[in-house]
Amino acid sequence: MWRDYRQTKQPLNHSNPRLRLFAALIFLLLGAIVYRLYYLQISQGDWFTALASGQHQISSRLQPERGRILLHERSNGQAQQLYPLATNKDFSSLYAVPKDIVDPAGMADKLFEHFDKPMLENQLKEEMEKEDQNRLLREIDAIRASEYSEEDKAARIRAAEDLADRKKKEVDWVEMKAIALERLIKERKDSLLQTYLKRVDKPGDPYEPLKEKLSDEELVAIYATLASTPEKPIQASELERRLNKVVFKADGSELKIEGIGFNLKSYRFYPENSIAANIIGFVSYIDDEGKGRYGLEEFFDEELAGKSGYLKGEKGVSNTLIVNDREYVRPEAGSDLVLTMDRGAQFQACDALEAAVKKHKAEGGTVIAVNAKTGAILAMCSVPTFNPNDYRNVTNLESFNNPAILYQYEPGSVFKVITMAAAIDQGKVSPSTTYKDEGSIMITGWHKPISNSDFSTKGAHGIVDMNTVLEMSLNTGAIFAMKQIGPKTFSEYVINFGFGEKTGVELGSESQGHIENLLKNKVKEIDAATASFGQGIAVTPLQMVMSYQALANQGILMKPYIVQEIHHDDGRIVEFKPHQV
Repeated sequence: MWRDYRQTKQPLNHSNPRLRLFAALIFLLLGAIVYRLYYLQISQGDWFTALASGQHQISSRLQPERGRILLHERSNGQAQQLYPLATNKDFSSLYAVPKDIVDPAGMADKLFEHFDKPMLENQLKEEMEKEDQNRLLREIDAIRASEYSEEDKAARIRAAEDLADRKKKEVDWVEMKAIALERLIKERKDSLLQTYLKRVDKPGDPYEPLKEKLSDEELVAIYATLASTPEKPIQASELERRLNKVVFKADGSELKIEGIGFNLKSYRFYPENSIAANIIGFVSYIDDEGKGRYGLEEFFDEELAGKSGYLKGEKGVSNTLIVNDREYVRPEAGSDLVLTMDRGAQFQACDALEAAVKKHKAEGGTVIAVNAKTGAILAMCSVPTFNPNDYRNVTNLESFNNPAILYQYEPGSVFKVITMAAAIDQGKVSPSTTYKDEGSIMITGWHKPISNSDFSTKGAHGIVDMNTVLEMSLNTGAIFAMKQIGPKTFSEYVINFGFGEKTGVELGSESQGHIENLLKNKVKEIDAATASFGQGIAVTPLQMVMSYQALANQGILMKPYIVQEIHHDDGRIVEFKPHQV
C-alpha cells in the first residue's frame, strides 16, 4: 500500500505563549529605553548639563583690593605726606599636613612651647602674685580687726608689708615659686597639647589649619622653633620669608619642615595700632570676605570694599584653561579715603589725653580738635581704645564705640559760655554788665534754691560782672544772663548752636543729644535755668566742640567733616568742601 508522506501545512497558532512573552519583553524594553531617554534629556536635562559644565568650566571670584585710609603729616614746613591708618598686608596662615608628620607628639609639644607656654607663664605668674597680695591683705585685715592699739596696728602692718617685700628677694622663695610655676604649667599643659594632637595626629589627613594671620617675624620664629634640635638650634634671626618660602638669610636655601606649610593671605592692617581706632573701626572676615565694622570702615564700607571681578572659562583635556573661550571681569579696587586729620596733632592729642586720664584716675576721656573756619576735624582721640589689629581679643565691646559722637553727657559749666554768647548777641548783656550775686537763687516752679558750686565755702560774691561769672563759674550769673533774653529765645539759641541734632559727621552711630525740655511750646523757667549752666540736658562731645567752633568763627556754625577726599580706582577724586549749617 502506498502512503503519501508529504507534510501537510499547519495553520499558524497565534496563541503561542512563548511568542507572546517574547513580544511583551521587547515592548517593555523599548518602553524603558524611551522613558530613560525622556528622564535624562527632558526631566533631568538641566541637571546633567550643569554637571557636565561643572566638569569642564571654571569660575573664580576675584577679590578686589580694599581701599586705604590715609591722613596728613604736616611738619617742618615740608610738603604734606600721606600716612596710612588702614591698609592691606600679606600675612601667613600656618597649616599642618598630618600624613607627612613623623612625630605628632613631638610636633604638638613644640607648638605648645612656642604659642602657648609664654602666655600661660605670664597668666600663672599674675595669678600667683594676686594670691600673694590677697594673702597679705587678709593678714592686714586681721591686724586691723584685732584689739591692738592703733599705733601697734600700724607697726604690725608695716612689718607684714616689709616681710612680704623681703621674701620676694630671697633665693629660696624665688626657687619655690619657680617650682610651683612649673607644676601649674604641667597641670594645664596636657589639655592644650590635646588640642594640637587632635590636629597633627591624623594619619592620611592632608590639611589642618594651625594659626592664622602671622607676621613675617612670627612666621620665622615658629619655623625656627619647629626646625631646631638640641644638636642644631636655629635662631629666628637667621631666617626670613621670601615669597612663599622661609629661607636662610646667609645662602638663601629653603628651610623645609615635613608636615608644615603656610599660605599667604591679605588682611586689613593698621600700622598706627590704637591711634584713631575709635574713628577707623576694623574689618572682620567671614568666608574670606571683609566687612567693615564701626567707624569709617563701616560708614564707607561700600566705597572701601570695591567690586569683585570674576574669571569664567573652560578646561581642556589636560585640565588647562582654554584662553580663547574665557570671560574675565577685572575687580575694581576700593577707593582711598584721605582724612582731614593731622598725624602729629593726633599723636599729641592721644598722648595728652592718656596722661590726663591716668593723672585724674578717670574711666575715660575724649579730645577733639577742629579747624574753626572750616569745621575740618584735625584730631579726635578717646580712651578707652583698642588695637584694631587684634579686635578679636577685645573683651569690653564698648571699646569699639566712639565716645566723641556716641556718648551723651551733661555738659555742665562749659555750657555757660553758650548762654553768655546768646545774651551778648541779643544785646542784653556785655562783659561789663553787673548783677548782685547772693550765692543762690529761687526759680519759679522749683521748691529749693539753686546755688553756686562754691556757695558752701565762699557764700555770696556780691556785685560781679559777666567776666567774673565765667571766671568763677557762677550758676546764678548764667541764670541772670538767660533771664535777660527769656527761656524761649534762650532755647532757640541752643537749637541754632546745633544741640539736639546729629552733626552729620561721616561716622556711624552718632547720637543727637537730649534737649527735649527746651523744645516745648512754652519752655519752663526752671528748665531754661538749669540748662543755662549745662544741667538737665545732654550733648555729645562733638556737639559741644562745634558750638565753640561757631563762637570762634563769628557765630557761623560749620558742619564737621573728617574725610577730605575720596580717590576712586578710575582716577576720579571727590573733594569734601566746608559746609555752613
